[in-house]
Amino acid sequence: MQPSAQLEQVLKQHGQSVTAARQAVLAALQGQEPLTMGELVIRCNDIDRATVYRSVALFERLSIVQRLQAGWKYKLELSDAFHEHHHHATCLHCGQVVPLSEDPKLEAYLHDLAVAYNFTLRKHQIELSGLCATCQPTVGSL
Repeated sequence: MQPSAQLEQVLKQHGQSVTAARQAVLAALQGQEPLTMGELVIRCNDIDRATVYRSVALFERLSIVQRLQAGWKYKLELSDAFHEHHHHATCLHCGQVVPLSEDPKLEAYLHDLAVAYNFTLRKHQIELSGLCATCQPTVGSL
């Protein structure tokens, strides 16, 4: 299903309207690296800043977007319902976020771990923090 049709379906299920601003926020997040709110506002340059913030708040409540913590900051990306599942590695120095493709062995291990603790796994997010290849020579170890 196309992300715009998926957005419409999720919003209607929750009694929300499909607006041009909400469609613009979805489009700005599609096919992108995770974005800060500032970057998202810039990409939605025709949309009022407050409207972008309200749209993101609604999208978070409805699990359309998810936050990726990077220290005390965060970035936003579409949730797994809107693109393939993956994890992230974040550089502690420059803030670059690198998507890590799904690893079947890791996913199987996480499922087995949940079962071992009598836990029903619904979703998960793994974040690796370290130094990217560019920052390693200049920063050294943190």
